[in-house]
Amino acid sequence: MNMSFVLREENRALLERVRDMIRNEIMPLEEEYQAEINKGDRWQYTERQAEILEGLKAKAKAAGLWNFWLTDSDKGFGLTTVEYAYFAEEMGKTPLGAEVFNCSAPDTGNMEVFERYGTETMKEQWLKPLLEGEIRSAYLMTEPDVASSDATNISMSCVRDGDDYVLNGEKWWSSGAGDPRCKVHIVMVKTGGDDLPKHKRQSMIVVPADTPGIEILRPMEVYGHDDAPHGHMDIRFTDVRVPAENILLGEGRGFEIAQGRLGPGRIHHCMRAIGQAEMALEQMCKRALQREAFGKKLAQLGANFDIIAECRMEIEMARLLCLKAAWYMDQGDARAAAPWISQIKVVAPRVALKVIDEAVQMFGGQGVSQDTPLATAWTHVRTLRLADGPDAVHRRQVARAELKKHTQEKI
Repeated sequence: MNMSFVLREENRALLERVRDMIRNEIMPLEEEYQAEINKGDRWQYTERQAEILEGLKAKAKAAGLWNFWLTDSDKGFGLTTVEYAYFAEEMGKTPLGAEVFNCSAPDTGNMEVFERYGTETMKEQWLKPLLEGEIRSAYLMTEPDVASSDATNISMSCVRDGDDYVLNGEKWWSSGAGDPRCKVHIVMVKTGGDDLPKHKRQSMIVVPADTPGIEILRPMEVYGHDDAPHGHMDIRFTDVRVPAENILLGEGRGFEIAQGRLGPGRIHHCMRAIGQAEMALEQMCKRALQREAFGKKLAQLGANFDIIAECRMEIEMARLLCLKAAWYMDQGDARAAAPWISQIKVVAPRVALKVIDEAVQMFGGQGVSQDTPLATAWTHVRTLRLADGPDAVHRRQVARAELKKHTQEKI
């Protein structure tokens, strides 16, 4: 089996342009952008915030650095998943990176859903402005009253009533739903009774964000942070009426759509986490060489040589595993790719958390403060151990794949 993680020549040049823009144009504006969040209404963009973000997006689009996530598509650059992984890593090095190049979650997954499964009307109304970066979207799956790591538990009621479906229930951790530019939700709902096979009971439906009956209850906080103005919202649906044609592929097809949506997204998340680990290691090394204690550079104290070496080696191992998962995804067999995606979904956040934590330790008290990006990076990566399936679920999938090699019994 010939497995290659090589970027084609033209895409190496493209990646270098992305890397250059991130270092020289995006990162210098990070601190000013973040400072704007606490001015006025946290759930609206200030004039300066919008100026920074939209200005960077316009530069990226004008330079043709846009929609890299459209792998294996004539609408994008035709990148493979392996090639896109390198771009995702670079974009992960700055909080603004993904959005500047129109490669943000959950929009990328939602755009894939609209492209693959949406009607022509949906593509015109929602996909087109998403591809242009004019609006944002949210994906609503997790529910507070059920263990949503087992998606067969999803229970939001979706009942056919004439030409409409009527939705009732509550969703939380609806990432991006707090953004004032969020115009559309893709919602996982229950349409089938318990008499149906358990993977045929759920469906996905497209719901405009301004539909009557949708109420944002609160922003969920991640270790005390609300992640404004993006947000992870707790949302209640009360008799929300949606045209029947808004259901994707028909009733009972929700799991089929979810598997197509979540696989690539997990790889993207993991490579962005590796990018965050790289930035943390860079900051750790610079700190170790600049700061002195007890008459020596920090690098020469304690076990810091070993810590830096271990971080480098673990990042390299995680990256290679992620590229292997991406390669399997490129072969077109989602079932064969699944155990590899589960492996990296556990490994990448774990490695990134370790590296970020070691960087925090090198910075001392400053490392847990607002004076470095490390504390925020840690909270985001810690959340990734739960997003798109918690570690325990992915370890279960890895173990089942391993055990199946040695038995004919159902595992």
